[in-house]
Amino acid sequence: MFPFLVLGRGLGRLARAVWGRWLGLSREQRGPVLLLAAAVGLLLWLVPYGLWLAGGGVLAAAAWSGWGGGRTARELRAARSAADERLAALYEALVPYFSLPSDPSPEPLYAHGGVWQRCFSSVTLSDEGRIAGLCLRYPAFFPDGDAECRARVERLLAAKAGRGREFRFRWDEEGGELEMVAVEPLPTGIGAQRFVAASGEVVLGFTDAGAVDRTVPVRGGAGCAEQVDASPVVWRAGPRTAEPHLLVVGAPGAGATSLLRSVALQALLEGDVLLVDGSGAGEFACFGGRCGVVSVESTPAGGVAALEWAARETERRLLAAGGGAEERALWIVVDRPALLRHLAGVQGLRDPLGSLQVPLRFGRAGRVTVVLAEQFEGLSGLGWAAASCARARVVLGAVTAHQASGVLGAAPPAVPSGQVPPGRGFARLGAGPVYRLQVPATPDPGDESADEGARRAVLALLPGWVGREGSVAGRG
Repeated sequence: MFPFLVLGRGLGRLARAVWGRWLGLSREQRGPVLLLAAAVGLLLWLVPYGLWLAGGGVLAAAAWSGWGGGRTARELRAARSAADERLAALYEALVPYFSLPSDPSPEPLYAHGGVWQRCFSSVTLSDEGRIAGLCLRYPAFFPDGDAECRARVERLLAAKAGRGREFRFRWDEEGGELEMVAVEPLPTGIGAQRFVAASGEVVLGFTDAGAVDRTVPVRGGAGCAEQVDASPVVWRAGPRTAEPHLLVVGAPGAGATSLLRSVALQALLEGDVLLVDGSGAGEFACFGGRCGVVSVESTPAGGVAALEWAARETERRLLAAGGGAEERALWIVVDRPALLRHLAGVQGLRDPLGSLQVPLRFGRAGRVTVVLAEQFEGLSGLGWAAASCARARVVLGAVTAHQASGVLGAAPPAVPSGQVPPGRGFARLGAGPVYRLQVPATPDPGDESADEGARRAVLALLPGWVGREGSVAGRG
């Protein structure tokens, strides 16, 4: 009796699959399909033992489909029914976007109460029954060249297919198809550590496997001895790079300052670093008095003076270029420069962004690299120099596709989820592709609310203290 139950269940599944495909065909497509089926049947009739072979193949497919992977028929029916309801609801939600009241077609692709099988050419479900992949057809009159119209459809699909996940979309304008795939979450357990990188390279974070042409060994988390291979987003600084400066934009608490600490730790391996905290919160206090750290400023007066020194130092390096002696690279790291500018104006000080123009415009030739981090509301106050010279860009936080593309200059490869961990975002180096990004956890060692292992990892990476004989306090 059991084999007959398996065959019966498999034949039922095959029949439902064929019927769903048939419903998904338009009236114009059904005629050629019937002719093709009749031609195949005639060919099988003429070939010796053709019908027997075809029947055996159908029974084998039914047995394979009816086995069900150990799941009972009731569970399979419940899962299929839930998936059908979810797809039908998604189809109804797409009707206002892909339909027109004046559509003259006798059978519109999208209409309330219509057949969703006609529009969804392929559907992939996860083990939990959630939509993991989808390919749908849309009418020719939809303005798929309008970025805002596409973004509205992408937001709807991401919300209806399941919140908390990121989805990658691919629009085929020529064929009138949209493909949606749920992407795997990026690793969040990678903390601050020594990354395998060449001279002048900085690991901004990690992205999807296969998105870049290299991997680096990393520890999976702070204090974890096990090493795994991860795909890094590597930014190359120096006089031969096309993206000599970096701009990080993020929402409050998105991890922009953590990324600046990570960049500073890597820059100190072979360069000098000047750190300016425009917010005055003391986010870089752990760098004070360390070897290679020129200065750490957290007051408006100190920040203005430090950036004026940086402008003079850049000019000195430019005048000394070609003398034969190669100087150590100088990194200027500024957190919240727009806020620093505002506070300096309140106290009647010089505009610090005016001093930053010299390193931004000419620092590449003198091995001077500028790294800026700002929030979205302060972007308009950065000035043209930062916007045009900082061509390596990072966007962090739960941002919209419009906000991300406004900073990066290109649409992100996936729709950002509404809930993202700290340090999650997108990166683009110059005119290159946009990468998903997860910044390595680099908390302030003095922040008692942060993970203890992550704080110890940052302390272990800091260079030694500067003694009286090697003090850098009087540089410049």
